[in-house]
Amino acid sequence: MNSEILIPPLLSVIIPVYNSQETIEELVKKLQEDLKDFNPEIVLVNDCSRDHSEKICNRLAAEHSNLRFISLRKNSGEHNAVLCGLRHCSGAYAAIIDDDLQNPPSEIIKLLNKAVMNNYDVVYAKYENKKHNFFRNLASKLHNIMAGYLLGKPDKLYLCSFKVISREVIGPIISYRGPYPYLDALILKCTSNIGSELVIHHSREHGVSNYTLTKLVALYLNTVINYSTKPLRFVTISGFIISMISCVVAAFIIYERFVYHNIPPGWSFLAILLLFMLGLTFSAIGLIGEYIGKILMSLNNTPQYVVKEMVESNEEHKNIVSNYYDRQSSRV
Repeated sequence: MNSEILIPPLLSVIIPVYNSQETIEELVKKLQEDLKDFNPEIVLVNDCSRDHSEKICNRLAAEHSNLRFISLRKNSGEHNAVLCGLRHCSGAYAAIIDDDLQNPPSEIIKLLNKAVMNNYDVVYAKYENKKHNFFRNLASKLHNIMAGYLLGKPDKLYLCSFKVISREVIGPIISYRGPYPYLDALILKCTSNIGSELVIHHSREHGVSNYTLTKLVALYLNTVINYSTKPLRFVTISGFIISMISCVVAAFIIYERFVYHNIPPGWSFLAILLLFMLGLTFSAIGLIGEYIGKILMSLNNTPQYVVKEMVESNEEHKNIVSNYYDRQSSRV
């Protein structure tokens, strides 16, 4: 099948930027070269980087007419930054790519082709060999297993940050107003029309991964607490099972006491069982507390992010966007 699209859709590329002063300029250069036939809109969202990324992004916005730069006032997290980018993009499709150059920008074309040719709402990248360290790969696998159980993710689908999303799904996603967005969960709740495409993955050449153990744990908790009630169901079922076991043990002790007038040995086992039940009770209380805390934060209208600065693309590119949607409307 020919890899070229006869009528390329207007494409936005969302890049969450965090401490990427060594890679962001090269990434933008590659995007401009590899996607020049698509006239892409590039949206850089600086998530309060601690290096010179903001300064570089400002310069890039001044140099490129099709580039929009948004800087956030505080570090809000990758998914919040991506959501901000989606709200300020205008493409019929949006590609989301990391700022570390591990995903070649030219691979966006593969994802876009797959989405357009097969009318997919979302197309995820999949990797034959992912060039992360052992710990990061293990964490990704565990996260995908958990997403399968909690979010109903299809078994063969691999969730990752590199993907292409259609405008039909971007609309419902950006309507989410909770303070803890998790993009993949929002996608899975919006559509089941999802594909995947094999792409290349390079080793990291600059810096280290921004995903620390703390951030990965926070992501897992966000998935568990915000997008599924299955943990509550698990605690309920576990409590019921342990209660049944406790009733059986109590019946056995009563039987031994009144039939044989004997208190059986094994009180250490009962003490352990009691401590286990106590631990489960506290875990259940903590889990419920997490849910209540998240609800409180949502009711308090905690912002997902706060924009510090925005550098818009120039009028020429805005006219291209307007003309594209005029053409799309005339086809309906």
